Amino acid sequence: MEGVPDRLALELTCSLDAPRDQIFRALTDPSALSKWWGPSGFTTPEIELDLHVGGGYRFGMQPPDGELFHLAGEFLEIDPPSVLAYTFRWEEPDPDDQETLVRLSLHAIEGATHLALSQGDFATRARLTLHENGWTDSFVKLRQFIEADT
Repeated sequence: MEGVPDRLALELTCSLDAPRDQIFRALTDPSALSKWWGPSGFTTPEIELDLHVGGGYRFGMQPPDGELFHLAGEFLEIDPPSVLAYTFRWEEPDPDDQETLVRLSLHAIEGATHLALSQGDFATRARLTLHENGWTDSFVKLRQFIEADT
């Protein structure tokens, strides 16, 4: 449609050598999340989850050199071990931030799991790129966590 900008949404995939149940636990268990969530060099020392539709979550992320900052949201869909969907917002937002929707879909493929992530819509291409880099790093850390856990 003429005059309508492209949607600023992120689509990423990751293949993991573990069953969907194990991956879904890694996506929803605070102990597991604390071991892999966030970009390279970041830690996640604070994780609160109220894992039911309408329940909330709040993560405190710590960059290598900087102050702790928080993200939070609400669970919109929980269908173990297939789907996890939630809102995502920074509590200390950049002026270019807006709340986004994250959807994680898990598909079984010959004993492994294909994880598909979508997130959007972003206010700016720069915010999309920031999240793309963060999720890409997080998926590397998730793969390492799963490999160490099996």
